[in-house]
Amino acid sequence: MPHLNKVGTAVSGGDDTDLAARSSLSRLRTALTVFFALDGFLFAGWVVRIPAVKERTGASESDLGLALLGVSAGAVVTMVFTGRLCRRFGSRPVTVVSAVLLSLSIVLPPRAHSAPALGLVLLVFGAAYGALNVSMNSAAVDVVAALRRPVISSFHAAFSLGGMVGAGLGGLVAGGLSPTVHLLLLTGVGLLVTAVTGPVLLGRRVPAPVPVSAPGARPDAAHAPRGHGPGTRRTVLLLGVIALCTAYGEGAMADWSALHLTEDLGASPGPAAAAYSLFALAMTAGRLSGTVQLERLGQNRALVLGGLTAALGMLLGALAPTAWAALAGFAVAGLGLANIFPVAVGRAGALAGPGGVAAASTLGYGGMLLGPPAIGFLADWFSLPLALTTVALLAAAASVVAHAARHMSAEPVHRPA
Repeated sequence: MPHLNKVGTAVSGGDDTDLAARSSLSRLRTALTVFFALDGFLFAGWVVRIPAVKERTGASESDLGLALLGVSAGAVVTMVFTGRLCRRFGSRPVTVVSAVLLSLSIVLPPRAHSAPALGLVLLVFGAAYGALNVSMNSAAVDVVAALRRPVISSFHAAFSLGGMVGAGLGGLVAGGLSPTVHLLLLTGVGLLVTAVTGPVLLGRRVPAPVPVSAPGARPDAAHAPRGHGPGTRRTVLLLGVIALCTAYGEGAMADWSALHLTEDLGASPGPAAAAYSLFALAMTAGRLSGTVQLERLGQNRALVLGGLTAALGMLLGALAPTAWAALAGFAVAGLGLANIFPVAVGRAGALAGPGGVAAASTLGYGGMLLGPPAIGFLADWFSLPLALTTVALLAAAASVVAHAARHMSAEPVHRPA
C-alpha cells in the first residue's frame, strides 16, 4: 500500500488558476466537513432519545433490539447500491440528497406507536444514514486526491465532534422537550444546514491534480489508478476486512466497556459511564491529528502502528486489575483505532471509486454490528474480560492484513483500442 507523498496541493495552470483552485478546494473541503459533522450530530441526537421512544412504543428490550436492527439493515442494504448512484449522478449530489432524507427521516421514530412500526421507520432512517456515509466518503476521496494531502481523518474527526455535540445537547434538552419536538428541531437544523452548505458542495468543481513527476517518486495513494480488475477487488476486500476488524472494537466498546468496569472491576457509576466517553474523545483527538500522522508515517505504517497500539490498549483495558488502568487502556485503544477506518475506506475509494467506498464501508459497518453480540456470547461462554480481548486480537489482525497488503494497488481496466 503506497505511502502518501508529502506534497501540497497541485493543480494545473498559472498563479491565478492555482489561487482560484485552492480557494475552491478550501470551500469545498469546508462544506464537506460540515456534512460529516451534521451526520454525527443527527445520529447522536436520535441515539440519546432511544429510551424515550422505547417508553412511548411500550417495547420490551428484545422488541427494541429487533426494531433497532432496522437502522443496521437499512444502512447495509443502501450502502451496496449507493456506490452505483454516486458513479451515475456524482458523489456530491447524492450527499446533498441523502442529507435531506436523513434530516426528514429522523422525525419519524417518535411517531411510531409499536415496535414493528418503529422497525419500519428505522429502516428508512438507516437507509438515509448509509447512503450519506458512502456518498460523503466518496466525495472526500476526491477532495483528498485534489489536495494531495491525507486529510481523510479530518472529515471523520468532524463526524466525531458532531456526535459529541449532538449527544451533549440531546442530554441537556431531554428533560424539557419531548422526543417529537426534539427530533423535529433536528430536522429543521439538518434542512437548514443542507440548504446553506449544499450549494457550495454542488457548485464547486474538484480540480484535477497534476501527477507526480519527480524521478523515483512513488504514486500518491490518493492518485493510484482506479480499476476493477481482480487485483483491485482483492485489495478493496482486504481494506474492508481492516475496517471490519477495527469497527468491531468500536461497537464492542460502545456496549460493553461500562459493564466491564462495573461488574468486573467494581467501579462506581461515574468512572464506568466515562469509559466510552474517554474512548470516543481519544478517537476524536487521534483523528484531529490524523493528517500529520499520515504525512509523517504514510498510510501503511499508520495502519500497522494504529492496529498494534489499539491491540495493546485493549489488552490493558480488558485485563487490567483496576478501573483506572482499564480507562487508560481504553484511551490508548481509541487513539490506535482513530485513523484506521477512515484510511481503509479512503484507500478503497482511491483504488475503486465510489464502489470501493461502498464495499469497504459495508464490511466495516458489519463489524460494528458483529462486535456487541459476539462479545455477549463470548462473555456468557467464558468471561467478559476474555471476550474483550477479541477486540485486541482483531486490531492486531488488521495490522497484519495492512502489512500484507502494503504492495497491492489497483489494476486499471484495459480497453481495446
